[in-house]
Amino acid sequence: MFWSSAIRRQPAFREGARLMAPVALGIGAWGLMTGVAMVKAGLSPLEAVLMTVLVYAGSAQLAAVPLLVAGAPAWVILVTAFCVNLRFVVFSLHLRHYLMHMPRWRRLVHGYLTGDLSYAVYTRRYPQPPATQDERDDQEAYLVGGYTVNWACWVLLSLAGVALAELIPQRWGLGFAGVLALVGILASMVTTRLQVLALLIASATAVAAYSLPLRLNIVLAIGLAVMAAFWIEQQLAALSRRRAGEAG
Repeated sequence: MFWSSAIRRQPAFREGARLMAPVALGIGAWGLMTGVAMVKAGLSPLEAVLMTVLVYAGSAQLAAVPLLVAGAPAWVILVTAFCVNLRFVVFSLHLRHYLMHMPRWRRLVHGYLTGDLSYAVYTRRYPQPPATQDERDDQEAYLVGGYTVNWACWVLLSLAGVALAELIPQRWGLGFAGVLALVGILASMVTTRLQVLALLIASATAVAAYSLPLRLNIVLAIGLAVMAAFWIEQQLAALSRRRAGEAG
């Protein structure tokens, strides 16, 4: 973790932090907008600060806050937040092979602090789990360096948004700027045809179901995109097995 001097001394820590730095502006814009949005939606500054530090999930926060303010049922809020963050289940399943040699408490800390972009940068740098102790130390330092920058940019600017919420007028359009920044960052992570298809399905569903109450269009969009991508992936795998059998 970033408080460990042994990890910070690793060259990979500095490399991970350096490569994450260019996207810090987008993360910061999203965090600032989220901080402002939480206060503007009706949360107290203390509630917004606690949500920033404890939840640490911008998309889930923005989806849950209007539901909290509207007095939506708890199950709707929980299901919405779960669906919005469903991608982290996939991330954790993938990272399991990288981190299983660590104690549970250490894995939990890494899981909490690893965000979308730090995960993407890390797995792109290390497509295979470590095989030796030196590789384990190197990969952990790289992961920590990346998510330290990610976490610091998000939390500091989100807290700045909470503090400055009453001074920042709505006409500045921070929400739109934050959305554009996040869309630009996430679009660069879509690298396969299946991911593009899932993105198109989710986008089309969210727009088509926009009239649903309590932002259930988000839940529906994520659910359909995940199920469609999973079904297509299974069909492609079955087709590949059939072709391999015919070739054999």
